[in-house]
Amino acid sequence: MNVPEALTASYHRTDRGRAWLAALPGHAADVLDRWGLRVDGPPGNGMASLVLPVVRADGTSAVLKLHPVTEDNAAAPIGLRAWDGDGVVRLLDHEPGAMLLERLDASRPLSSVADDGAATRVLADLLARLVAVPAPPGVRRLADIANAMLDQVAGAAPALRSAADRALLRTCASAVGEVVGEAGDRLLHWDLHYDNVLAAEREPWLAIDPEPLAGDPGFDLLPALDSRWDAVIATGDVPRAVLRRFDLLTDTLALDRRRATAWTLGRVLQNALWDVEDGETALNPEQVAIAHALLDRRT
Repeated sequence: MNVPEALTASYHRTDRGRAWLAALPGHAADVLDRWGLRVDGPPGNGMASLVLPVVRADGTSAVLKLHPVTEDNAAAPIGLRAWDGDGVVRLLDHEPGAMLLERLDASRPLSSVADDGAATRVLADLLARLVAVPAPPGVRRLADIANAMLDQVAGAAPALRSAADRALLRTCASAVGEVVGEAGDRLLHWDLHYDNVLAAEREPWLAIDPEPLAGDPGFDLLPALDSRWDAVIATGDVPRAVLRRFDLLTDTLALDRRRATAWTLGRVLQNALWDVEDGETALNPEQVAIAHALLDRRT
């Protein structure tokens, strides 16, 4: 099997990653045999998984997704079962490290839609359907993640070079502190951006690659705000474009905007803490722009 170069590049840096890559051909062959699948095209990949187009024994098309089991993706089958195909790719079978999914059109992601407003409306409608489902047992809780983030702020702030970035980090933490006591119980996707929505036959568009989380829907908005950033810049008015997307999302999901602002700042905080952990000394400029657009209106 030819493993895509992008996937090899993602995993060759660590011993665990190299071990997974080395075992991948054998693992794929084993799952294909046990599940009665026939490969039906060249392999593809997501950010962290091998994706094989396959045909099942009954002749239906599907995709086999193989990935290392991590804390983020371990609950994906739980979330997919809870959604049961409503706005999201349907789960056909699974075991640790492998999921059999209905086949969508990977050549037509939502990011290919030129009209930014239309693309955002599609994503908002899907997200509203996903977060309408209560989180089942077995998925991570935003309350736990948010409290852990707040504990990390004091240690992370000194790693940022600029006083403005340190101040924004603390402002985001303060916003989270105001809402952490009511962190919510909805089933969140956690990564619903425009490349994680694909064209389909069963519905025009379906979400893929969830990392299920139990929490407030406001925590799910940032991926829709900071992806397709070229479309935001093209408007010539970044704050206005950010707020247009944010308002469309919050209106479609019927969210309180102050709470949604706080949890979106919480998502900026989470990404900032991850960046600091990876050795970054400055905040992501796109997320800084989003944070300031929301904060300026709040004040």
